[in-house]
Amino acid sequence: QVRFVESGGGLVQPGGSLRLSCVGSGFKFSNQDIGWYRQAPGKQHESVAWISPGGRVAIYADSVKGRATISRDNDRNTAHLQMDNLNVEDTAVYYCNERPPNNNWGQGTQITVSS
Repeated sequence: QVRFVESGGGLVQPGGSLRLSCVGSGFKFSNQDIGWYRQAPGKQHESVAWISPGGRVAIYADSVKGRATISRDNDRNTAHLQMDNLNVEDTAVYYCNERPPNNNWGQGTQITVSS
């Protein structure tokens, strides 16, 4: 069964940084585009960034471009999202999934940006 486990979220002040991690299992991780998504209260999932299987291509949403860095370690079936200069609009639950996403969403990890 396809499964994702996210971690690394927390409460940070505006301007702070967090590094999110995700472990995928139940599929051939190294063959898939992997994406980070977020969902704010009352909103649908929003794509934040995605990375190609080999890691050579990384695409970011305009809202995080220049502040986010996605990476992956296929030996560990792990993906990371480094978020810098966080602002209140980044407050959401963050998930990883394949791209396009399947229905096997993990529990996500909450980022709350507040002063």
